[in-house]
Amino acid sequence: MASMLGLLEEREASARERVEVLREEAARAAAALEAGEIELDRRVIAREELVEALAASAGESTAAMEARGDLVPAPVLEGASASVPGAIVPPWREGLSVSVLSLDSQRILNVLQDGPGREPMRAKDIAAALGVEVTVAAKVEGVRSKAKRLAERGWLLQEASGAFSAGRRLVAGPVGGSSA
Repeated sequence: MASMLGLLEEREASARERVEVLREEAARAAAALEAGEIELDRRVIAREELVEALAASAGESTAAMEARGDLVPAPVLEGASASVPGAIVPPWREGLSVSVLSLDSQRILNVLQDGPGREPMRAKDIAAALGVEVTVAAKVEGVRSKAKRLAERGWLLQEASGAFSAGRRLVAGPVGGSSA
């Protein structure tokens, strides 16, 4: 009986040591998680500040050009190749100008706002209206990706069928997360 009791005590001691090691690992992971959350919050705030500053700057530039009587150039792109790599689409909110969007995104919005009857359009139809080669699936997918991002951020509406239409809706801001 004594040997059985000794064996159980050894197993208990081993389990206690393992629990202690796991507690230390959990404490380290919790500290790393907290540091990561702080860094993420700082980066989200920095991005939001930059978007606001760029929107204000673009608005001031446009107003200055219009005041001088200069023509504000219309966005003209060649297919889907003129997009800005890594362009951020900020969530739509009241008063935010479309000038904060990349030229490709602005063109997609224009196609849907100026389209015949303002009916929902599929990505292939949007691509055709933009002059993108619809026979190249990758180019149509690029347009679809941009339109989906615009819909996720509230600049467009996406129908259950996958078609997109003009319209805006407020999107809840991130709670400790990024919307880029």
